Amino acid sequence: MVGKPSEKYALIDELQKDEQFNVRDLCEDAGVSRSGYYRWRNSAPDRTLREKVDYEQHLLVKDVFQRKHGKAGWRVIKMNLERQGIVMNHKKIRRLMKKYGLVTRIRRSNYYKRIAKATQEHRTVSNVLQRRFDQRTPYRAFGTDITYLYGGNGQRWYLSIVKDLASGEIVAHRVSGSIGVELSLDVIAQTVTRIGRKRLYGALIHSDQGFHYTHPYYIRRLADLDIVQSMSRKGNCLDNAPVESFFGHMKDELDLTDCHSLGQVKAAVDGYIYDYNHHRYQWEREKMAPVEYRNHLLAG
Repeated sequence: MVGKPSEKYALIDELQKDEQFNVRDLCEDAGVSRSGYYRWRNSAPDRTLREKVDYEQHLLVKDVFQRKHGKAGWRVIKMNLERQGIVMNHKKIRRLMKKYGLVTRIRRSNYYKRIAKATQEHRTVSNVLQRRFDQRTPYRAFGTDITYLYGGNGQRWYLSIVKDLASGEIVAHRVSGSIGVELSLDVIAQTVTRIGRKRLYGALIHSDQGFHYTHPYYIRRLADLDIVQSMSRKGNCLDNAPVESFFGHMKDELDLTDCHSLGQVKAAVDGYIYDYNHHRYQWEREKMAPVEYRNHLLAG
């Protein structure tokens, strides 16, 4: 068996679930020690925590990368982060850009992705949506993502949304001061409350391959609701273009410089999204606002 010890441990961990294999024989065949395998298995929570921290920090890098229209290298990103009071080592920036596909070059498969796939701790799924954004039936296909917002005191807040791809309506959103998996689960709960579980049966929701969306809790919740999960390919922000477009417009138009608390940021975001849903008339949607267009589609 060739490969790094960690890769061997991951394969052993998968095979030992079958009763016809035992850990002793698998370790002997792989040329690794049982003690090494058990140390690797016991460190799984630490690996998950490191991945969570990586994902949170990559959002900072991604925010600058997208504001620079995908043309920013690590030097530009580092300088922009420092302007925001964020110090990040250039090696970390390069590593995160490579890991999360923010550079246009062929990349080796990353370590955590192999481990996650083997152990089923975190899983990615295929791009079922395939950029079919021109949906005509509301409540059947959604996009979701998380982005950073900055208040007047420079504090970072996190915004998670669910967007109906047919109407353009933001059907659920949450602003938080923390970035746990609850942020993605909460907008799913809001969506169910808004639309109803029966109506969501067989619907599709598309995201990137971030920590939140590969998390077992998130995957299990969508499966329980019979919602089909779809994910962008690595390094392809356009695979989730409708959500990225909304974030871009909102950041250009929403001024949070007078917001110094979570409550103030929430109020500002709530107001913006209400106005967007009810008064943002869109040419490609027959000059209607999202809620109006949604009702038009449902009536038709």
